Amino acid sequence: MLNDLRSIVQEVNAARDLQSALNIIVGRVKSVMQVQVCSTYLRDGSGKYVLMATDGLHTESVGQVSLSADEGLVGYVVTREEPLNLERAMSHPKYQYFAETGEERFSSFLGVPIVHHRQVLGVLVVQQVEQRRFDEGDEAFLVTISAQLSGVIAHAEATGALREIGASAREASFTGVAGSPGVAIGKAVVMSPAADLRGVPYQLCEDVDEELAFFNECLAAVRQDIKRMGQRLRDRLSRQEQALFDAYLAMLDDASLGGEVAERIKKGISAAYAWSEVILEHERNFTRMEDSYLRERAADIRDLGRRVLSYLQESKQKARKLPDNAILVGEELTASMLGEVPRDKLAGLVSVMGSSNSHIAILARAMGIPTVMGAVDLPFTQIEGRDVIVDGYRGRVYTDPGQNLRHHFEDIYREEQELVKDLEAIKDMPCETRDGHRVSLWVNTGLMSDVVRSLERGAEGVGLYRTEIPFLLRDRFPSEEEQRKIYREQLEAFAPQPVTMRTLDVGGDKALPYFPINEQNPFLGWRGLRVTLDHPEIFLVQVRAMLKASEGLDNLRIMLPMIASINELEAAKKLIHRAFDELLEDGFNIKMPQIGVMVEVPAAVYQARELAQRSDFLSVGSNDLTQYLLAVDRNNPQVADVYQPFHPAILRALQEVVDAAHECGVKVSICGELAGDPAAAVLLMAMGYDTLSMNATNLPKVKSVIRDMNLDLAKKLLTEVMTKPDAQSVNQCLEDAMSDGGFTRLLAPKSATSYYTDLLN
Repeated sequence: MLNDLRSIVQEVNAARDLQSALNIIVGRVKSVMQVQVCSTYLRDGSGKYVLMATDGLHTESVGQVSLSADEGLVGYVVTREEPLNLERAMSHPKYQYFAETGEERFSSFLGVPIVHHRQVLGVLVVQQVEQRRFDEGDEAFLVTISAQLSGVIAHAEATGALREIGASAREASFTGVAGSPGVAIGKAVVMSPAADLRGVPYQLCEDVDEELAFFNECLAAVRQDIKRMGQRLRDRLSRQEQALFDAYLAMLDDASLGGEVAERIKKGISAAYAWSEVILEHERNFTRMEDSYLRERAADIRDLGRRVLSYLQESKQKARKLPDNAILVGEELTASMLGEVPRDKLAGLVSVMGSSNSHIAILARAMGIPTVMGAVDLPFTQIEGRDVIVDGYRGRVYTDPGQNLRHHFEDIYREEQELVKDLEAIKDMPCETRDGHRVSLWVNTGLMSDVVRSLERGAEGVGLYRTEIPFLLRDRFPSEEEQRKIYREQLEAFAPQPVTMRTLDVGGDKALPYFPINEQNPFLGWRGLRVTLDHPEIFLVQVRAMLKASEGLDNLRIMLPMIASINELEAAKKLIHRAFDELLEDGFNIKMPQIGVMVEVPAAVYQARELAQRSDFLSVGSNDLTQYLLAVDRNNPQVADVYQPFHPAILRALQEVVDAAHECGVKVSICGELAGDPAAAVLLMAMGYDTLSMNATNLPKVKSVIRDMNLDLAKKLLTEVMTKPDAQSVNQCLEDAMSDGGFTRLLAPKSATSYYTDLLN
């Protein structure tokens, strides 16, 4: 049945809309399982389950029969959230008869829930006249089909909600993960990699004749490219291999292929979107073919599609005008995409992939941009130019918002601005508790735009400067002099305050386009210091640039990422001392900076004492430490709820690092996102952390909480928290404490809190 399963999923993926997908499902499942009925019930907006498609029941009952979650056998499957397999359905106490379906003839019943993100979207049912219990193979097949199709159905439902453009568009809501707090209201701007057939935004064309002419010009340009390639390679390819170029030209000259695109353009669709739709449909058709030779032609179709699309997109991209309050939306946003948009036009970010601890989310928090990550059901290609609200507090995206919703979020935005203004009063005040305990508040930076914001918020130093950012924004490795100039700007801006520069930390979710690292499990592979120790030429150039930049300022600190052993630390220190000695010989007047270790893997936690003995400071990277201790990919929205910074194991590890460092007389800081959470900052202060380093946006909020807190009270809260068995109870304890202390406003605006309460009620 594996081939049948694959075939059904491919056909459903190729369906143009939800109803077509459902019709394919019921027809194909009925045929493969050799049953007399297959039906699909889906949840509607009111929470009822409606018969949406059937092959075997009366077709006029489609859309007419609906059941509550506690009604009938379908409702029973919903409440149980597991399959129901009955030999004689009518004898079951939950059976309910619907005359309009004509199902009284069918005795046996097998229903399985369609579950997506722990929500029952619907029920898939097969029925038979013969009294029999479906066997385990039948049940397993239907469960597998349901699991495979749940995401497709959820996506198709979401796409359906956005299908209509213009006045008929209706408000829709999509759930993701809160990436960066705040509210943004603006126009969606879809960002996708060049020539990505699946990432082309849905757009209408203003002039059909002009668009058709533009499409034909692009086809002609690709024809010329292919002819030139064929000519250039003629002497190096056999006749059979040269036939590929002839095949490409034949496809471009194919009246049916161009004709399909032209027909869609005539309906007002942009050439790029029409072309991508047609190519993807042809690719799927070839993929489903049984003949292996024809199946391989799908790759040729895809390659040709990308070539034409690159021409279709190039000129459009040059002419693209960004709206004010642009909200960037994409399957996987990157730092380079951020760089394409002027900061004064950028209002918010929405990424289909990733989680709150993806690199792009961390950058968004540093820049104070409201962000939602992991909005996996958002049909992002459909929302170009649409009105969008980004709720960075609860991780929700609203498209085509109505007036009431817009007013709610405008109120939240105004309250945010008032809070920022109120917190300006404490900018120059020390971060000191009521009973005199002093905590240093530093910032995490990576862009020059961070500098002004950090200084305006009262930062006392830089706890993490992400040196990889200049690398990510280039198409090659920056030279030593280019790096020196960048680092000098940072060091001068904060002098005489310390600036902690982390050596190049690539790999994982930070890939350099010109230095690809392809691994099955990149977070457990070649990343951080492992890369630069294997490439000392990269490491030494960077360290020399840092040291040169520090001349006359002497406020540099060097931090080493992803240290998992003493040997790695010693090897890195040896290279740093080598670079230092060479520069002294060259006449540079520099001082040896402090060298510290990032504690972000479990091995470093358990060797914190030994690392502290060989370092000038320790700094906990709580983002990766949480990921590794809990065995959860921080970029995977499917397990975002498992990524729990307040998990008891994380809190105990954080305490262990502080204790080990202080025993050795070494100061310890934390530069992960946890430090910027006002409630977490209270716990970290109580644990004994000397410095908290965070994004500039959260710094005033953390300072406000600490200035209104007593250290004794914070330690009592920590003692209570450390007795809790799970993250949920820790969170509840912290929420209660923040509420009792009057700090709720610092976590989310009051109008936002009241609005979410209304939603829940």
